Amino acid sequence: MPLSRRGRGSRLAGSRAATSSLPRATALSPKSASRGALSISHAQLLTRRRHSSEQVPPESEPQADFRSGKWLQEPATGDARDSRQALRARMSSKHRLCSQEEVVIPYAHDNDSGSMDLELSNLETVKKGSSSIELTDLDIPDVPGLHCEPLSDSPRHLTQQDTLNEAIVDKLIQSIQRGFNGELKGELEKLTFLGSLSSLSRALPYDETTESFIHSHIADIVHTLNVLVQEERPHSLSSPVRQEVFVTIADLSYQDVHLLFGSEDRAELFSLVIKSIITLPSVRTLTQIQEIMPNGTCNTECLYRQTFQAFSEMLQSLVVKDPYLENLDTIIKHLDPWLQSVKDHERERATAGMTQILKCLSRHLSLKLPLRFQRLGHLVALMALLCGDPQEKVAEEAAESIHYLLHITLRLKYIIHDKKNQQSLKRALTKCREFLELYSSAAKCFYSCPFRIAQVFEGFLDSNELCQFIMTTFDTLKNLNHPCIQRSAGELLLTLAKNAESRFEKVPEIMGVICAQLSIISQPRVRQQIINTVSLFISRPKYTDIVLSFLLCHPVPYNRHLAEVWRMLAVELPSTTWILWRLLRKLQKCHNEPAQEKMAYVAVALLMTLLIQIHHSIGLTMSDVDIPSGLYTEQEVSSEVTPLCFAMQATKTLLLRTCCLQEFSIMEKNKGWALLGGKDCHLQGVFLLANALLERNRFLAQKVMYLLVPFLNRGNDKHKLTSAGFFVELLRSPVAKRLPSIYSVARFKDWLQDGNHLFRILGLRGLYNLVGHQEMREDIKSLLPYIVDSLRETEKKIVLSAIQILLQLVRTMDFATLAAMMRTLFSLFGDVRPDVHRFSMTLFGAAIKSVKNPDKKSVEKQVLDSLVPLLLYSQDENDAVAEESRRVLTICAQFLKWKLPQEVYSKDPWHIKPTEAGTICRFFEKKCKGKINILEQTLMYSKNPKLPIRRSAVLFVGLLSKYMDHSELRRMGTDRIEDDLRDLLCDPEPSLRIITSQTLLLVQMARAEPKPKQRVNWLQKLMGRSSA
Repeated sequence: MPLSRRGRGSRLAGSRAATSSLPRATALSPKSASRGALSISHAQLLTRRRHSSEQVPPESEPQADFRSGKWLQEPATGDARDSRQALRARMSSKHRLCSQEEVVIPYAHDNDSGSMDLELSNLETVKKGSSSIELTDLDIPDVPGLHCEPLSDSPRHLTQQDTLNEAIVDKLIQSIQRGFNGELKGELEKLTFLGSLSSLSRALPYDETTESFIHSHIADIVHTLNVLVQEERPHSLSSPVRQEVFVTIADLSYQDVHLLFGSEDRAELFSLVIKSIITLPSVRTLTQIQEIMPNGTCNTECLYRQTFQAFSEMLQSLVVKDPYLENLDTIIKHLDPWLQSVKDHERERATAGMTQILKCLSRHLSLKLPLRFQRLGHLVALMALLCGDPQEKVAEEAAESIHYLLHITLRLKYIIHDKKNQQSLKRALTKCREFLELYSSAAKCFYSCPFRIAQVFEGFLDSNELCQFIMTTFDTLKNLNHPCIQRSAGELLLTLAKNAESRFEKVPEIMGVICAQLSIISQPRVRQQIINTVSLFISRPKYTDIVLSFLLCHPVPYNRHLAEVWRMLAVELPSTTWILWRLLRKLQKCHNEPAQEKMAYVAVALLMTLLIQIHHSIGLTMSDVDIPSGLYTEQEVSSEVTPLCFAMQATKTLLLRTCCLQEFSIMEKNKGWALLGGKDCHLQGVFLLANALLERNRFLAQKVMYLLVPFLNRGNDKHKLTSAGFFVELLRSPVAKRLPSIYSVARFKDWLQDGNHLFRILGLRGLYNLVGHQEMREDIKSLLPYIVDSLRETEKKIVLSAIQILLQLVRTMDFATLAAMMRTLFSLFGDVRPDVHRFSMTLFGAAIKSVKNPDKKSVEKQVLDSLVPLLLYSQDENDAVAEESRRVLTICAQFLKWKLPQEVYSKDPWHIKPTEAGTICRFFEKKCKGKINILEQTLMYSKNPKLPIRRSAVLFVGLLSKYMDHSELRRMGTDRIEDDLRDLLCDPEPSLRIITSQTLLLVQMARAEPKPKQRVNWLQKLMGRSSA
């Protein structure tokens, strides 16, 4: 007899009793004992043929079934928690885990779920068009075996012998508190903690101390469970801890203590426990892992089944008392990504879990208003699509889910209906009855056909749920791994559009998704179904203008997918006439505008359309174009003709026909057409054309700038990039300062955070053009943190653009921003990109000049640290970098109130004029003494990849070791200096090796002698030059 684990059952059969000295509850009550062996709850149905090693015994002829195998037997009585009596009696880890042969699970036909026929007799009273009959509960069709079982607040009533006395409660609380204190090191301690928590939950209904303790330590419980689950191995199953966590959460849920709903920590725990079981490897893989790495007496397959059964019961405990369906909504949110997983075993587990949830809910359905379930359309679409899943087990689970979901939907719609929609609900019930009668003899065929499921559910979904259904179905079109899913999605869309086309409210959103995802649908049949859906919408007068407006505003420029929609619209002649008339009316409205405004709009629209078409045509060939049959013969199309040629010729023609001759000339002289047609320089061509327009036709350019604003939000990245490139160049116009910041600065903020580096470049370019307008600078200053962050980019254009903007704003920065920028700029000294190196020093110098007197002390250390790099880079082989280094070094000296020796400004290399180098060395050694370690800094540059910098650094180290106090040098230690110099003795450059050897000698002499007896100008002797 299975033993009760909750309320009054003894736990001595389980590992918790075996591994804990804590007292347990007494034995089963007579009531429980009388039904313990006969009553197995619906949770045990999860242990299906695939979850057990037993074979299905032969039975009598089953009822209609959509599954491929037999079903587990489930008597009509029992609640969700009775199953855990049998489950706990069979559980053991090292004490409870049984071998595969020890698992005994009864099998027979599932009288509840085997029959898929709805009781349609209750619908007989619903007559077609009978508006006078009130809708009653009897009008709702029922599902055989799915009778709602009443749930009391406490399904199990504790008897006096079940109660835990005060001593037991105290011991349980002490055990739990030890767990909170981090004493859960081994499996035994973890199981003891979980057992204590679960046992204590039984005292919640009658013990105030327990209730106070549990509710005051919810956060601790959630945190501890989170840690326990995280400590479990994610890719193997070797202990029952994960299983015990599920059981404990279920125990507390039955006592209305929900650990998975509410705060962010609880939601995180919910996601974690779901992930911990769903993402386990497949059972086959787990078994193979056990064969390779045996883990004692544990049978992995048996443990997995028990763990998944506990997980399933945990999910059921969350909805068994959920009258507002709020918990169901949250569960679906967490299970949703796993129901759409690309891994078959993950999808199967998630679908099996959802089946058990819906089954439990359908049995214990007790709805109350207001309902908070907001995902019905999404869930129906998802489960209907899974009914067509290529994995047979997934499809079977989904079919069962649909079975229970239909029952729930009927009850739900009955609860929330009002007199206004009573007739529509009656019609939906009648339609449902007709469909189910049609398929009553072929239930398996019905539940395996997504579009037939859609026909049944469609009448019960409101407009928002229909939109959810459509959006979910479109989302699955991205599933390229399973073409059959795409086919099912296409059938669902077309079916729903035909049957519910008059009840859609969010047609623009649906059209947006269609246009966005049509390009990823490769199957011709599915593409045609999607286009037929558009045809249905555009044919209805209610939606014609909406669809037309959306299609006309959508990025048409060389979008062959959207062109296909226009070309393949399947509408009847009356509908075609209506659509053409509405198009004509739209054109007539355009003619009502003033001629100048109309011309500007048409010119801008055509120009931007053609420029975007050029962008889309780059790299395409004529084979990528759908040319209507018979338009050209094969001989007429030259192999040199490309879609880009047509787009380019059309653009040139437009400029000439609109008398933009000077703009055309500028494009010709500056190779603008080649830039426009280049893959990597298209934006350069756009910039050139925009500047030409701004220079030669300022009035038209200003019109273009305003009319471009709506283009910036349309289409894909190519569409937006071309429009944005034209727009940002026109911001140099004085009119740009009158443009609301929401269309400029706010938009550039979004672009600076875009993942596409081209948008970040355009955002900075636009800000640079705006910063020229004094009125815009205050708005731009709000973006300084984003601009400073751009200095860390790897893209050269982004860094240089950011520096250009910051140079304009540096005098108006607050000190915190200025200091942060200086630190970032210092990291760019020595950048391999010469321009970035040079301009970073320029901005650094400008920042030093901008520091106000009260803040100078705060940046003095930063200025001192920059002296050695600037001094060494004054020897750079790049003349521009060297010159800028000397200029910024002068700014630093002025900041420090130093007067640099004239030798600093010499352009001759140090190794040619060592005397000048010595003078510089003595100056900086004296000035920096006690402030910074210039020897340490200089040594760092001895490994610089540039030869002039390495050579200068080594020479400077030698001079420093000669002129600085030798006792200080010995105190600092010379071992690391000598090691670094020895490494340079192998440098391929002879002059560097010679200077290094001499420097090494000087360092060694300084280490050995307090003060050199005689100063020898060794470098002059080496070079054969006189000291004069």
